[in-house]
Amino acid sequence: MARPYWSGHIQISLVSFGVKLYVATEAKGEIRFHQISRSTGERVRHQKVLASALEQAPDEAAAPVEKDEIVKGYEYTKGQYVIVEPSEIANLRVPSKHTVDVQQFVSLDELAPEYLENPYSAVTENDIQGEAFAVVRAALAKSKKAGLGKIAFGGREHIIALTAAPGDERGMMAYTMRYQEELRKPAEYFNDIKKVAIDEDSLELAETLIKKRTAKFDPSKFVDGYEVALKELVEAKIKHLPIPKDEAPAPTRGKVISLMDALRKSVQNTETAPAVARKKPAGHDTDAMLFPEQEEKAGLALVKPAKASARSSAATKAAKGGAKRKSA
Repeated sequence: MARPYWSGHIQISLVSFGVKLYVATEAKGEIRFHQISRSTGERVRHQKVLASALEQAPDEAAAPVEKDEIVKGYEYTKGQYVIVEPSEIANLRVPSKHTVDVQQFVSLDELAPEYLENPYSAVTENDIQGEAFAVVRAALAKSKKAGLGKIAFGGREHIIALTAAPGDERGMMAYTMRYQEELRKPAEYFNDIKKVAIDEDSLELAETLIKKRTAKFDPSKFVDGYEVALKELVEAKIKHLPIPKDEAPAPTRGKVISLMDALRKSVQNTETAPAVARKKPAGHDTDAMLFPEQEEKAGLALVKPAKASARSSAATKAAKGGAKRKSA
């Protein structure tokens, strides 16, 4: 098992127990780039040097500064720094470095997604404190609540939300959260959106479309298309094959007749071609979900061009007219 990112205690009034936090995410991308000199093909490396050395002799190679010679400095006035030693930072008087004091509990649905930052897996420090850990976890799960406190690591103090891990898991999840002042006010962007009168029939069709395309969330069905394309590019260069290029969007052959028509056709197409049976584009996982722009490239556009729709309507009218003449 990996080393814990943080170890300390959870304090809830007079109840206290030790926990260890482990980072719950990891980067899975396979493609990693290095900086390379275009002329020589050699890898470029960065070295830390004195600013004065570059200013006095910019054309000469400056001697690198050793790691143990580098400390943090705060610029309190132009060109003047106060030096802060690592030991001084380690000894900062911040109680939340060691103990998360749970100050209150909130319902899980009150934790707005924009406030959640990074997830951590929380486990009990040892078997001796397992009972307190298990009881608090069960109470959080039954009440559907999260405990809020503060925790210090990574050079700052964070808000932290402690919840029961979902399902039958025996552990807890801890989420660092953003402070309110870190979030930009949505009104700065949304105030310029003009109000639009919503047609009830269009709204009903949109609700029907959402309902028909609703499925249980399965994160395994989402793949990183950028990583797939990057891998194809690298493999093509290694094997000296033609470089795959982004396809320009096909020219629009006609305009959608109306929003109502687009919604109606989308609902009809959803009924005849459920999401699980749709064709997948080449190079992607067979279970990967298709978003509208991908469906269009794969020949699965939900809305047909207006001209084709008009021709179809004309043909239908002609057929009806012929049928009437025959019956007469």
